Amino acid sequence: MANYRAVFSVGKAIADYLTQTYPAELKNAGLTCDFRSVASAEIATEDTTNLDKMVSVFLHRITRNEQLRSPTRLANRPDQQPTLFLDLHYLLTYWGTSAEAEQTILAWVMQQLETNPVLDSAILSRAAEWDANETVQLIPANLTLEDVLRIWDALGPKYRLSVAYLARFVRIDRPITAAGPVVATRFQLQSFTPEPGA
Repeated sequence: MANYRAVFSVGKAIADYLTQTYPAELKNAGLTCDFRSVASAEIATEDTTNLDKMVSVFLHRITRNEQLRSPTRLANRPDQQPTLFLDLHYLLTYWGTSAEAEQTILAWVMQQLETNPVLDSAILSRAAEWDANETVQLIPANLTLEDVLRIWDALGPKYRLSVAYLARFVRIDRPITAAGPVVATRFQLQSFTPEPGA
């Protein structure tokens, strides 16, 4: 379980993990690459944003996990923090002009995430207060070509070769600052008869 910083923490952990494991063999072959978690605005303005020779880790969708839905608040425990189980949907995209770099680096990314598909407390951000035994699973997501093109159409730039991943079972339930009491005003309905001549 973690706090609300967990969502950002996962994307950053993916980028950090790929940065730390990127092989010298590819660097020495002239295929230098940075890995970075990016916002949608950076992709939408990619013509003025320096995304060259990098793989972006872009969170394009957040959904509640269908298998682990829980009530938002337990009726008999109003003081207990509700639990969110989230699925995070990512696009990993290479930005550059070299076909060799684009295809080789994305193939390496896929092999690396297939070999090590679990993010654990060693790589997940401490700011999110993950438990020591907490893990997030990464699995390939099979988006249809139509889904992919819709995402790119919504973002604005021309299509780039991308691979999609799903980060599953991101659990958020650390306490947050309690809100103050709700102040409500009750209104009563009364019949109203207008005065003559009004």
